[in-house]
Amino acid sequence: MIKVTVFKNSDKVITGFKMLGHADYAEKGSDIVCAAVSALVINTINSIEHFTSDTFDIKEDEDKGFIEFHMVSPVSSYGNLLLNSLVLGLEGIENEYAGKYIKISQKVK
Repeated sequence: MIKVTVFKNSDKVITGFKMLGHADYAEKGSDIVCAAVSALVINTINSIEHFTSDTFDIKEDEDKGFIEFHMVSPVSSYGNLLLNSLVLGLEGIENEYAGKYIKISQKVK
């Protein structure tokens, strides 16, 4: 199962996320849940880097299915939109598969 923690500040603005694990929906290379989650995450990070001046920190370990992303600068309106879009997409996957392959939690920092 992919476990996602979404980090928010006291104003409920998303400031980062952490993901760990593999969906185990299907064999490696055929896992559509893992592919969907990966595409959303990669696109979000690339979009923040390309379309905003926001700065961030990333730690990752592909073998463990681990990525941790934290905004370093204050979150711009575009960064906020992109991070909320990521969470919307991840929640859609979680709901589609009844929480069997991905579980999302939120943590206020």
